[in-house]
Amino acid sequence: MTFFIHPSVKLIKATNLSEQTSKTRFSPTIIEPSRGWFSLNLRELWAYRELFFMLAMREVQLRYRQTLLGVTWVILQPLLTTVLFTIIFGRLMGIDSENVSYELFAFAGLLPWNIFSQSLQRAGVSMTRDIRLITRIFFPRIIIPMANAASTLIDFLVSFIILLILLAVYQVPFSINILFIPILLILNLLISMGVGIAFAALNVYYRDFTYVLPFVIQMWMFASPLAYSSNVIPPAWSWVYELNPLVGIIDGFRWAIFGTTPFPANSLLYSALIGTIVFSLGLVVFRRLERSFADVI
Repeated sequence: MTFFIHPSVKLIKATNLSEQTSKTRFSPTIIEPSRGWFSLNLRELWAYRELFFMLAMREVQLRYRQTLLGVTWVILQPLLTTVLFTIIFGRLMGIDSENVSYELFAFAGLLPWNIFSQSLQRAGVSMTRDIRLITRIFFPRIIIPMANAASTLIDFLVSFIILLILLAVYQVPFSINILFIPILLILNLLISMGVGIAFAALNVYYRDFTYVLPFVIQMWMFASPLAYSSNVIPPAWSWVYELNPLVGIIDGFRWAIFGTTPFPANSLLYSALIGTIVFSLGLVVFRRLERSFADVI
């Protein structure tokens, strides 16, 4: 039998596979555990930024999957809570609302509180929900609780638009102080992430923290000026009350939105200092425990 090869076809001489392998240079990647307790490798986090955004968007999608109302729950939750606060504390108890309508007073306080409580709750249980991801591939583990906490920004944006509509309905003029809100938002996330990453790390070893976290959030809510004003606290106890970092943030939000009260300089200073300490301690706990996550979880 005769075989014909078309002239346009070029014959390539096979080379020895071992020779090709020997000529190829490999640059191995060595993975080592973090050594510093306060270390936060920003370069490494930036390298995994796409994973961070993917996890954050995944959390948003999973939250409202197979729900009839979907993202409408972001609007209903603060509105229904505002109605309840207005009936009980505004109408029946006559709580001071700092020279604004109590409905707006309560809704403005719920904005920073909701993003704090939701980000804390989602970050605190995030590690145990991503077991397969942790045990199969390498990436900075701290991305998981931080992405879960950051996913609440979508809810905040939706609620903030509702607040702007309410301000227009109640004919409340916009203040230039509203430009201060992004700074308060960053400080709020700093505190919630600090507590959240600590709970996330501890929850890997002791699942009791899954049940402790809702109790902590509930107690924190009563200790924060949501349904009432910080002015009701006696001056002798104000410095103790302001040790709660949410006091300065919530008062700062109301000052930025309404401008009917003085700038809460002292309470915001407490919030910034305590927020930095809380985030540092949360980072210490996470870095100390993350070396054994894949073995324990």
